[in-house]
Amino acid sequence: MVKKQQFCPVAFLKYLIDKLSTDELSINDKLDPVKDVSEGLKKVLEEYKQAKEFDLREVGDYLYDGIYVADGDGKTLYVNKAYVEMTGINPEEVINKYVTDCEKEGLYKNAVTPLVIKYRKQVNSVGESLRNGKKMLITGTPIFDEDGQVKKVVVIDRDITNLLAMKAELEATQEKIKAVEEDKHKKKQEIEHLRKLHLNKNFIGQSPEAQQIIKMVHQVATLDVTVLITGETGTGKEVVTNEIYLNSARKNEPFIKVNCAAIPANLLEAELFGYEKGAFTGAANTGRIGVFELANKGTLLLDEIGEMPLELQPKLLRVLQNKEITRIGGKKPIKLDVRIIAATNRDLKELVRQGRFRGDLYYRLNIFPIHIPPLRVRTTDIELLTQYFLSIYNGRYAKYIEIEQPAIELLKQYPWPGNVRELQNIIERLVIISEPRAVIKADLIGNLLNLDHYHTEFPNKESSLREIVRNAEKNAIKKALAIGGSTRKAAQILKIDQSTIVKKVKKLGITLSDEKCHQT
Repeated sequence: MVKKQQFCPVAFLKYLIDKLSTDELSINDKLDPVKDVSEGLKKVLEEYKQAKEFDLREVGDYLYDGIYVADGDGKTLYVNKAYVEMTGINPEEVINKYVTDCEKEGLYKNAVTPLVIKYRKQVNSVGESLRNGKKMLITGTPIFDEDGQVKKVVVIDRDITNLLAMKAELEATQEKIKAVEEDKHKKKQEIEHLRKLHLNKNFIGQSPEAQQIIKMVHQVATLDVTVLITGETGTGKEVVTNEIYLNSARKNEPFIKVNCAAIPANLLEAELFGYEKGAFTGAANTGRIGVFELANKGTLLLDEIGEMPLELQPKLLRVLQNKEITRIGGKKPIKLDVRIIAATNRDLKELVRQGRFRGDLYYRLNIFPIHIPPLRVRTTDIELLTQYFLSIYNGRYAKYIEIEQPAIELLKQYPWPGNVRELQNIIERLVIISEPRAVIKADLIGNLLNLDHYHTEFPNKESSLREIVRNAEKNAIKKALAIGGSTRKAAQILKIDQSTIVKKVKKLGITLSDEKCHQT
């Protein structure tokens, strides 16, 4: 109680404003004990309170989040504009109404105000306006009076409809990314599996020729020099290349293979060196890198190098000398670090003599030559290779095929013009056409390879010694011609003069191709 003689209007007004600002008492509570306050002062205080509430409401209407205020009994006192826009519920529908009644009317669900009053603490929930279906993150916070009772509940609503849609979209995107990553991982595993299958073809052989090749491979693999591999088609040039790559310091870097004979001459330059945007008609708008750039830091196999067009050979020579390429239509040289391995079934020295291959390029490629002899020269490797391929195709086709020894001996008599590749194909065909547990006999091999004239069975009773000798001599000369390819080489194999071979060929009625007749 303020005494009359001590009353100071200014000080008292300040006191009441401070009290009102803390919401400790209502206007009536503050003025009832003050009997000497004039009606004018009461009016001033009432106007101040209204102005204060107006300011708070105005500020609330500028907030992004919805604001909902209820008293300690759950009766709605105030909602801001954001709340109305968010829920679709007009203020007159909820003001002075209890939350529980609004829920019964179906205005919204999962209201937190009753829970805040009940548990006297902050409550979070996800609510939904049944008016427009929007979902909101709701946070209800209690405000306590001096006695510790809940006098107001302030609820903040944040629209999360778009957020939930974004979350769903993000989850869907993540699922797609996961599926793509799994697919990429699967493809990577498949590629790695195929790569291992491709690279794990070791050069097999126990003949002196094969052992010399294996020795040379290990000599050069760790040395970063150019290698030229020569040999007939099917001898295993690519297998030797794989061996060099797998034993080199670049085994974890790219390994690119280009067949120079398989790409049209007018496209080979673009394939090797790439091109810039608009370099020629039909060029991609973005340009394209060539295989040399793809193989940077790794190894590049130029297979069938003997088929490279003469006009392209100087560019390849510059790459080998300067370790750089220039794209078609480009001006800036691109430095590269690529190891070159070249392979061919052609006689490059002969091509140089004919003017069809540059001598300087040949000598640049021929730093470390490896020649792979044909299979007909490595007859001791035939049985080993046969058993190797047999184990592969037995496993692939779930069979248990065996080959009897006379059939193996017959395989050794065949000249194998297709070399190891032809032998591999023959073994696969034998496994395919045979019963699951068959034993391959010599007659099947003879029929398959048309080897009747090689099949040396014991002569019958009617055969004379002269006939036996004649047939043996005829077969020996035929085999030598098949292996050597000419009368001169056949004579070297049989250790007789070439003139003797020519005479016996005529006498025994052996037909020679024009090529063999003219070779000396």
